[in-house]
Amino acid sequence: MAVNNNATILRRELLTRIAQLLSENQLVEKIDRIPLEMRPRKSGYSRCCVHKDRAVLKYKTMAILGFNIQDETDELTPLSHYAQLAIDRTEQTDVMLTVVDEACSSCVKVNYVVTNMCRGCVARPCEVNCPKDAISFDSNNQANIEHNKCVNCGICQKVCPFHAIIYTPVPCEESCPVGAITKNEAGIEVIDNEKCIQCGKCVVACPFGAVMEKSHLVEIATKKRNGKELVALVAPAIIAQFKADYGKILGGVKQVGFDHIYEVAWGAEETTIREAAELQEKLAEGQSFMTTSCCPSYVNLVNRHIEELKPFVSHTPSPMAITAEMARKQHPDAVIVFIGPCTAKRFEAFHNPNIDCVLSFEEFGAMLVANGIDIDRCEPIEPNKKINALANSFAASGGVAACVKAKLPEGFPLQGLVINGIDQANIRILKSLTKNPQGNLVEVMSCEGGCINGCNVIANPKVGLRQINDYVLKNTKVEETKR
Repeated sequence: MAVNNNATILRRELLTRIAQLLSENQLVEKIDRIPLEMRPRKSGYSRCCVHKDRAVLKYKTMAILGFNIQDETDELTPLSHYAQLAIDRTEQTDVMLTVVDEACSSCVKVNYVVTNMCRGCVARPCEVNCPKDAISFDSNNQANIEHNKCVNCGICQKVCPFHAIIYTPVPCEESCPVGAITKNEAGIEVIDNEKCIQCGKCVVACPFGAVMEKSHLVEIATKKRNGKELVALVAPAIIAQFKADYGKILGGVKQVGFDHIYEVAWGAEETTIREAAELQEKLAEGQSFMTTSCCPSYVNLVNRHIEELKPFVSHTPSPMAITAEMARKQHPDAVIVFIGPCTAKRFEAFHNPNIDCVLSFEEFGAMLVANGIDIDRCEPIEPNKKINALANSFAASGGVAACVKAKLPEGFPLQGLVINGIDQANIRILKSLTKNPQGNLVEVMSCEGGCINGCNVIANPKVGLRQINDYVLKNTKVEETKR
């Protein structure tokens, strides 16, 4: 979900500016100037006026400081006040996403619209085929849709010979696979946290950048400044984020301030071993199939929307959880930070006592830029050679199933099904599995393509997949040579 658009660029600039102020220990003193510096009075602006732009930037900055926009009780409260509150904060909540109401454009939900390409043809298939008689023609022979009659079946769009009818979605609502984001009485989008599965698709989909993810940047910097030891748990998908040697990427993690680094690929290998054993055990007990459990967005989907699947979800902890448990034993008083690709991992980490904070790939990239660190010039740290390189395949769709297959005994009757991305169509497939199993091992990834296409990635997932595959292939060959 690495999207190059102005909304994404704006969010990353805000992250970089905050990371820089934290690095300089000037957050409280200078944060109020961020909206003014990014939108000077005589500059161009994105919305109606420079003041609207500045208001939007203020509230997006609040989210990066870790606040819900609804936390504001006085509009005159400056960002510096929230910055100090963030520095002093000792507790967080598991509400990870917030809608910036000033940025939300209240998109009108009129799904099918007739454009000026309508030729007023004699055939009029749109009118003839409409099941609700919602289409009529005006005096200029232009088609019009009566939206109070329209049921959004889409037939008119399909039959128009001039492609004059277009579909206009509400992007955030359209992207949400579980209907967790809807308009309130004021027309502003609101996230229902009881329904939300933390997939982050709405963050990427909103063209106004109105959906923001709350950040732990301030917590991490504050704990480091207070002398706490920082431990990084690095997700395998980080290999896909930079066109650099993996060792140099790990060197970059060290250079931004982490004292110790653990590769979550180690936890992935352990997850593989446990899931392979669990699969054999469950099938021997007569269960028809088992699904993977490493994607927290999928686990949230089951817990909140497909409860009948609960008995079929693997009980094996995720690679992040397994790695965090080991890191906590070795560094009981340290601040343990997972560096990863998505909102869902932030949610999972909140409910895991072994993890203190989460740093997204976007935020890690912002820290590199803010500190003037060039990954290519970092002193490399050798990756852990005891980890099977194949474990890094967890970052891509199909990788978990491939790793489990490698741990099963030869001749095991594995029938794999890969659910590549959670959308409404795949949710229907998942709901049908208890009655109509389509395999005995079902791998589920919320993001199409896997973690390399998470909502917080900073690289093209197609390029990232090639980098992951190259790394696995290269290092597997080395291991085979050693044998």
